[in-house]
Amino acid sequence: MANVSSDGGDASSARRGTPPRTVLVVDDSALMRQVIADIIASAHDEFRVVGTARDGRDALRQIHALEPDIVTLDVEMPEMDGLETLTRIMSDTPRPVVMLSGAGGAGSDLTIRALELGAVDFVRKTAGPVRLDADSVRARLLDALRAAAVANRARLGELARDSHSARPDEGLDPPEWVVVIAASTGGPRALTDIVPALPGTLGASVLIVQHMPGGFTTSLARRLDALSALPVVEATADEPLRRNHVYIAPGGYHMRVERRETSLVLTLDTRPPIWGVRPAADPLFRSAAQVFGERVVGVVLTGMGRDGAEGLRAIRDAGGQSVVQDQMTSIIYGMPLAAITVAGADLIAPLSDIATAIAGRVAGGRASADTLGRGPIG
Repeated sequence: MANVSSDGGDASSARRGTPPRTVLVVDDSALMRQVIADIIASAHDEFRVVGTARDGRDALRQIHALEPDIVTLDVEMPEMDGLETLTRIMSDTPRPVVMLSGAGGAGSDLTIRALELGAVDFVRKTAGPVRLDADSVRARLLDALRAAAVANRARLGELARDSHSARPDEGLDPPEWVVVIAASTGGPRALTDIVPALPGTLGASVLIVQHMPGGFTTSLARRLDALSALPVVEATADEPLRRNHVYIAPGGYHMRVERRETSLVLTLDTRPPIWGVRPAADPLFRSAAQVFGERVVGVVLTGMGRDGAEGLRAIRDAGGQSVVQDQMTSIIYGMPLAAITVAGADLIAPLSDIATAIAGRVAGGRASADTLGRGPIG
């Protein structure tokens, strides 16, 4: 993710002239604690390690004693694991937390749950449980810490809702309307509020780009599917687009929608990253505008950088509608601010209102189309 602060500026430059943010490092491995601390120490003008903790209970004691600005927290630890520790932190002393996670398997599922519980971001351990590849992880960890440094702390202690709804309409037909959503830092938490609140009879396909590496998008889709009235899947190449289904772009692949004769399909590709990320929302947004025209609702949620802004402008130019998350409820306001600056917005809304806004715009647009006698897209 790009290093953009909540006001749209460079996060590292925003820290110049101010004391370094203090960090507590929590991991059950002494080697890992040292490696992480060394990486953080390399950005001495931005961050300073004030302590380390070997487990969750030790972490809670040290948070109360040291009052660190940010905590890095291992997901999988003995006794009190990362999720239990995170829940206690957000309940007792909310502050930005960056999770350290193993790649794949249960680690991905646990990481998604941690993001729902209020963690700002996560960093994947790329070389197994014993050694962390410091060179490959250093930039990612520092980016995550910079995101934590500008996070909206007022939003961090709220727990996500666990709910499950019936699925009255599986929607096997191709859609006439589409909702496209862009999200980055703080996005998994926001999506957990939005997607389960959408009705099973929405009347549109929902396509989501969440900046996240491969494996974790699979876990995110599985988690949202368990909570939602709409079926949620990680997209596959050349998959037919179906009404009342939700598709999440897989990590490492740009996703677009394409018309092929009488059908609509999702395409995936590994073209170069855009704005430093792949998947990026701009290609999806532009393709949706081209295929669906005015029958698009574009949504930009919390995140660093400016991905989605140009795509949202293409949607509005095609006659579609736009919804942007407000500053108060965004963990990071970079992407929403860029979207408003570049494209404007039909609605700037708090997170709690976005699902209702999406459903209302789709329903209103469909009713208007029926009144005017407009047929399917073609």
